[in-house]
Amino acid sequence: MFEEIRIRGLGVIDDAELELGPGFTAVTGETGAGKTMVLTGLGLLMGGRADAGAVRADAERAVVEGRVRVDPTGAAALRAHEAGAELDDGDLLLSRSVSAEGRSRAHLGGRSVPVGVLAELSADLVAVHGQSDQQRLLRPARQRDALDRFAGDAVVKPLAEYAERYARLRTVEAELEDVTTRSRERAQEADLLRLGLSEIEQVEPQPGEDMALAAEDARLAHADALRDAAAAAHGCLTADDTGVDVADALGLVAAARRSLEPQHDHDPALAALAGRLAEASYLLADVAADLASYAADVDTDPSRLAAVQERRAALGVLIRKYGENVDEVLAWADRASRRLLELDSADDRVAALRDERDGLRGELGELASRLSRERAAAAQRFGEAVAAELSALAMHQARVVVEVTQRADAAGLMVEGTALAFGPTGVDDIQVLFAAHRGAAPRTLERGASGGELSRLMLAIEVVFAGADPVPTFVFDEVDAGVGGMAAVEVGRRLARLARSAQVLVVTHLPQVAAFADRHLQVVKSEDGRITRSGVVTLDDEGRVQELSRMLAGLEGSATARAHAEELLATAASSKAAIR
Repeated sequence: MFEEIRIRGLGVIDDAELELGPGFTAVTGETGAGKTMVLTGLGLLMGGRADAGAVRADAERAVVEGRVRVDPTGAAALRAHEAGAELDDGDLLLSRSVSAEGRSRAHLGGRSVPVGVLAELSADLVAVHGQSDQQRLLRPARQRDALDRFAGDAVVKPLAEYAERYARLRTVEAELEDVTTRSRERAQEADLLRLGLSEIEQVEPQPGEDMALAAEDARLAHADALRDAAAAAHGCLTADDTGVDVADALGLVAAARRSLEPQHDHDPALAALAGRLAEASYLLADVAADLASYAADVDTDPSRLAAVQERRAALGVLIRKYGENVDEVLAWADRASRRLLELDSADDRVAALRDERDGLRGELGELASRLSRERAAAAQRFGEAVAAELSALAMHQARVVVEVTQRADAAGLMVEGTALAFGPTGVDDIQVLFAAHRGAAPRTLERGASGGELSRLMLAIEVVFAGADPVPTFVFDEVDAGVGGMAAVEVGRRLARLARSAQVLVVTHLPQVAAFADRHLQVVKSEDGRITRSGVVTLDDEGRVQELSRMLAGLEGSATARAHAEELLATAASSKAAIR
């Protein structure tokens, strides 16, 4: 809902602020005062085309600012967040400026945005009905959505079921297409996996086997050198089997220890050193024994060495193909086995997907048929309701026909024996047609109705759709064109009825319409001899009487016009009370 709009430097408007609110707001003023500039400013705020010619001659730029109360979880707020805008205490701030050179800038929630973002928001914020804006209301998608909401649960519930199954069908069809079109690739992948698994199975590698074999290979290949080294070290420690009278390590350590024994009782420090020599003697004796044992156990087995090297070569082939070591080769084999199971079960998956697809198509066919019947019934009720509204608006012979037709497609969904093209909302195309009198064939809105008829037709449609259309604000310009008397009263009454469920802003020249407003704004102009300036004032009760008197009589101070104005306001208040 728009809370306020400020316009500066646009056309005849120097600086005007429109304080808006819920309900019905009427905008009136003398011819040429600038009422149309109010709608022009709103159009700029909603992303409309910028015209440098609309900038006041004495202004550098025209600026329009607006404050809109939005649902924080609604489509408009979400789109604003996507654009980087922030809400101000639940309000969305919009701004549009047009320079005298034609440059245009847009801001949303304090951030500069492309003008197209404002245009996108407009579809969720406002519906404008004027001589050049009628086609924006009933676009095909909105016609269908509004008709579905008008139909109520009879359409909304099956439509929700249909949308759920349609989404699942699209997923199943995409997966089925992927599975079937990639059958050759899957067969090739399966063959490669089987070849690799067979190769690994023949070798039967064990975890860590490559590291253990590498160590054994090194030991067997250097067995003689290892044994000789151990024997030489053993001889150096013991000299038992050298056959030469040489000093050995054990003997020297023993001699050192014995040289200290006579004196170690006289000094604790020397005794500690003697103890350490004793420990060294024991350690050397252990090492000597281990060297002897190692030398005796070194295996010089050429056949085992050949077997180890052959096994390492076999493992090396696997490692070059499937991993950096045997453990990675085994991990690859595990993944390959699982993937092969998936590939081998593809045929079963194809059959299951086809069964699910056929089942979903059958369910969608039944739901689409039900939707078509309920939409046709709602279209009939809607046409009758709009015709009744048009009759009250001095269009007694006018009628509206809502055509519900099904889209044929030879490869589409079977509905009651006919192949139809189905989409996210069913198989139906919705089109609103209009005939101005009984002898006229129904035609599309832009061809079947004149400008004045179209404005009243849009009002009638909006009144019937009231509460079903999600747009929170409706703007009407020239909705009362070509009507007067009782028909004008009925226009006002219907605008008041629409205002029960939405914000309604109407630019009007008829006092019968303005009398029904909950808020009355007057566009006033002043001249300083050179430039005409316009502003907007909010009228109080006395101001409304004076403005309605002017609209009725075309002059101020008429007692008869004043009495008539007071009567209009009283009648409108009584009528609105009955509406509520």
